[in-house]
Amino acid sequence: MAIEWSDNIMLANLSDEPALSEELALVIDQIKDAEESPHAVLDFRGVSYVNSSNIAQLLRIRKMLDEAGRQMRVCGIADEVWSVMLVTGLDKVFRFAPDTMTALAGLQLDDAAGMDA
Repeated sequence: MAIEWSDNIMLANLSDEPALSEELALVIDQIKDAEESPHAVLDFRGVSYVNSSNIAQLLRIRKMLDEAGRQMRVCGIADEVWSVMLVTGLDKVFRFAPDTMTALAGLQLDDAAGMDA
């Protein structure tokens, strides 16, 4: 599931439940265990449903990364999951990208802009 894309970006290709909860827990553990927290790209192409527990895990990941000065991108959202994000207002909380490559590029551009500042 979670794989390292580069030194400072973790890419997680997620699956539907029951694996989703376990995979998000692994992302949380990897962020906790990292010497320096990575940025995270969460690829939801394999996910067709999220529950309240999954949403809580996503919010926890975002909070951990925010505290470490890192970012999270969510990509590959199916219509069913997107409707949950809209109804819960999470479309304003998380940063979304249409696909993995766009998410990775956005993180790299933001990182480069941050270094130039």
